[in-house]
Amino acid sequence: MLENCTPLDVFGYFEDISRIPRGSGNEKLVSDYVMDFARARGLWSSQDELYNVIVKKPGSGAPADVRLPADVRLPVIIQGHLDMVCEKNHGTLHDFSTDPLELEVDGGYVKARGTTLGADNGIGVAMALALLAARDIPHPPLEVVLTTQEETGMQGAEKLDVSALEGKVLLNLDSEEEHIFTTSCAGGVKADVILPVTRAETGAGQSWALSVTGLKGGHSGLDIDKERANANRLLGRVLLGAAAELDAGLRHISGGSKDNAIPREARAVISVRPEAFQRLADLVDQYQRTFRQEYRISESGITLTLEEVRYDEPPFSADTRQKVIAALLLLPNGIQAMNLDLPGLVETSNNIGVVRVKKDSPQTAFHLGQAGGREYVEFSCAVRSSVISRKYFMLDQLRAAAGLIGAQVQTRGNYPAWEYNPTSVITARAEELYFTLRGKPPVLRAVHAGLECGLFAEKIKGIDMLSFGPDIHDAHTPDERLSISSTARVWEFLKKLLAGFNPHLDGNPND
Repeated sequence: MLENCTPLDVFGYFEDISRIPRGSGNEKLVSDYVMDFARARGLWSSQDELYNVIVKKPGSGAPADVRLPADVRLPVIIQGHLDMVCEKNHGTLHDFSTDPLELEVDGGYVKARGTTLGADNGIGVAMALALLAARDIPHPPLEVVLTTQEETGMQGAEKLDVSALEGKVLLNLDSEEEHIFTTSCAGGVKADVILPVTRAETGAGQSWALSVTGLKGGHSGLDIDKERANANRLLGRVLLGAAAELDAGLRHISGGSKDNAIPREARAVISVRPEAFQRLADLVDQYQRTFRQEYRISESGITLTLEEVRYDEPPFSADTRQKVIAALLLLPNGIQAMNLDLPGLVETSNNIGVVRVKKDSPQTAFHLGQAGGREYVEFSCAVRSSVISRKYFMLDQLRAAAGLIGAQVQTRGNYPAWEYNPTSVITARAEELYFTLRGKPPVLRAVHAGLECGLFAEKIKGIDMLSFGPDIHDAHTPDERLSISSTARVWEFLKKLLAGFNPHLDGNPND
């Protein structure tokens, strides 16, 4: 599908890995692909129990017209992650655990039919593979580090053993705007609010599926400042009205699929007496008009629907129903604080990304101090902050709200912020090259999204890091698309940056 996209070598590897299922936690096949790739080329490689991969390549010679020092002592680390966010449109028949992505070219962009594209961070992986395979690109020794489970809490990078790495300069290829160099990022933690469920003995009334659809969604870090609606929050508002006015029963609830993606869709099965249906339909229509007015700038397609369904489970008890609604309305969501030092930068946020009904696992039952097999509603959140004390204060807020409704909070995937380095040599060098190529300086920016650079800063003392990448629009949604022309420009920039890498310059962190 991408045979006419240039650079052909980069897009060729991107298409290869797009054939391999690689959702977070399902990276073995793509990790094995990279290991086979390295062995076929005689490159040193290692793979750990989480399927993180490290591949090393010696420095290359340079063409006659490119000056590259022969004595390059320390390598440059090229870093990205193997996993992708798996989101699909309602009605799209795609199994992310087994099916290849269906790529297509639309104008100047690469997309996937009905699903996320995985350019975050597949295009970074493809560039790393193209560097490893190339025989005509001048570069210093390379250490390519490809991690796993980045999208679900950076567990791969957290557990990575870096003792085999010698490099002190790291280029992270996981940014999504070509003209922006990322120089610091927020830290974060995932939090699951767990609410035990009780059900009524019986339930009267006809069941209806209430759906919230048509939202844009987006990356819960990069897009949290765009005032996009959260489908779970909107559903909670409708449930509040239906319970108050019609005593509507709540039988089931689900919304979103990834804690780090702003949820685009949510659904509840509710029940009302047959004679109250018209009042329910009028209420839903009223909420749709209200939401479209509130979000008239940021969301144009908010849609609420009712569909008659059969659902045999009795409804939640009135107490559980009230607690579910309270959680949807009271758990912090969206921007909580802005950074006053850097105008326009979000400092702290939370995203109620996933709501689902689950049965106890033994671990959860033990954590809750109860017998196994109980039912509960889980609200999975992505907490982000560039200020460590604010990150933990956000967790305190979640725990306080959870305590009021008899719920508990479990945390996972805690990762540190990456602090800005005003004396970064690699940033200064990349700035100079960008200006030479483009005639204007790049934008240096801290981002509210999380990058693995914070973990590498903790693991490798004195490491100097920079993150950049091509234009990727609407990451973490089925509208995700990758600019072909931007990919070509970033590829040329990366090659020139490596070709000009000189460890003998004064102040270079490799000295």
